Amino acid sequence: MTEQVRDPQTLQARWEAVRRRIAAAARAAGRDPASVGLVAVGKGHPAEALAALAAAGQADFGESYVQEALPKLEALARRPGLRWHFVGALQANKTRAVATRFHWVHAVDRLRIARRLSAQRPEGLPPLAVCLQVQVAPEPQKAGLPPEEALALAPEVAGLPRLRLRGLMALPPRTADPGRQRAHFRVLRELLEELRRRGLELDTLSMGMSGDLEAAVAEGATLVRVGTALFGPRPPRGNA
Repeated sequence: MTEQVRDPQTLQARWEAVRRRIAAAARAAGRDPASVGLVAVGKGHPAEALAALAAAGQADFGESYVQEALPKLEALARRPGLRWHFVGALQANKTRAVATRFHWVHAVDRLRIARRLSAQRPEGLPPLAVCLQVQVAPEPQKAGLPPEEALALAPEVAGLPRLRLRGLMALPPRTADPGRQRAHFRVLRELLEELRRRGLELDTLSMGMSGDLEAAVAEGATLVRVGTALFGPRPPRGNA
């Protein structure tokens, strides 16, 4: 298995390679490369690795576990302009820390969680940007809403006072077939288009990771969440 990447020069080279992949995919789709943002997903990797990317110019970082994330936020607190994205499944007893410390939450799939985030978002901060997590193919082991339930939940989340519903997020089934990848991402794009037709002002498709970002960009991704291609594979959770 490939080693985790810790050397700053290697991290910067990998970051630049990922950015080139995104730009090439955007141009191939007739899109402006600037319309696709990169979230560097650092779960399982040390704060030093994230700091190396921040020094290179990366601004958006994603984390999946609250207890792992908070020390990293503290370690990088003096670096201006960083935006923190919570991209994992969120338990009700962890919402306060996320509502207080993060800028984005990508995986809202219950009204209860959305209400807690809204109630716990400090008044002095801008509304918390959120995405609804949608299952673009049936996978009982994964979180996320079926598309029809997302259609019903979206207006309720959009009406919460301390949240700003930005769009949709998906974790599609893994496949190496670009056609199947695009088909999964197309479900999310078409659902976003339907919500817009219903009057919601949404601008975000959070989809695509290290192995399928080209297909995601081709189908309209505005944020891709990349970890392995930047940092190498994650260690087992207990060793993170």
